[in-house]
Amino acid sequence: MIRNPAVAGAFYPAEPNNLVEMIEYCYLHKLGPGTIPSKGVFKKPIGVVCPHAGYLYSGPVAAHSYNAISRKIDDSITAVVLGPNHTGLGSGVSTMKGIWRAPLGDMHTDDEFIDMLWKECDVIDLDETSHLREHSIEVQIPFLQHLELLNAVKFRIVPICMMMQDYETAVEIGYFIAKISKELDKKVIVIASSDFTHYEPQEVASKKDAIVIKDILNMNEKELYADVINNNITMCGYGPVIAMIKAMKELGAKNSRLLSYSTSGDITGDYSSVVGYGSLLIE
Repeated sequence: MIRNPAVAGAFYPAEPNNLVEMIEYCYLHKLGPGTIPSKGVFKKPIGVVCPHAGYLYSGPVAAHSYNAISRKIDDSITAVVLGPNHTGLGSGVSTMKGIWRAPLGDMHTDDEFIDMLWKECDVIDLDETSHLREHSIEVQIPFLQHLELLNAVKFRIVPICMMMQDYETAVEIGYFIAKISKELDKKVIVIASSDFTHYEPQEVASKKDAIVIKDILNMNEKELYADVINNNITMCGYGPVIAMIKAMKELGAKNSRLLSYSTSGDITGDYSSVVGYGSLLIE
């Protein structure tokens, strides 16, 4: 199975040189980390929350996540990338095996990990349909490939697309990500792809986002789910974030850190209706 790009030329440049320039622009942007990533050393699994809007809007915030990742990886890495299903296509929760084609080359899936995951975790299907037009996982791929170019590291991905984001489903996915990571003794990173509040005034969005950011920093996945529902927070990928937190706790994570938060208003200057973007690290 070859999964071709669905949003190249829209969410990010389709031409390779322009794409590299855009990614480096995100790192060096005033809202970005300010430096191009350097090589690192893998010591333990890490998890990040990373936005998935067009690079012009959320790329500088996303660059904080990948700058943190770059310092904590080497050799061969399995990147579990969880994203919400925006298209409504395919299964409730799905993974897929094959090649993800992108402007910077092909990225292969970790088929050994995926085979165990969908066979052991009852809520996950093997279904490429969910992935064909979904952008939430795709926009993470060029950032990973850019790290490969810089760091002599090699990623294989485990893409998980979640239409079902209820609490029980999300924590089950997280549990099995951790279980299989340990059984296969993989060097694993877990990327939860999510934007925060959508299309509300800056002052409303920032207050709502502060609630979920606090829950993520507390690594309290149950409180995160409750707060999203009770406060009507339009965070599109709360299920992927819950799964990531659960996986990281099962893998022994003790620390969390907010790396960056901003909104689309910080790019456009229009604060009347914004989308919130956050980068967080759990290790």
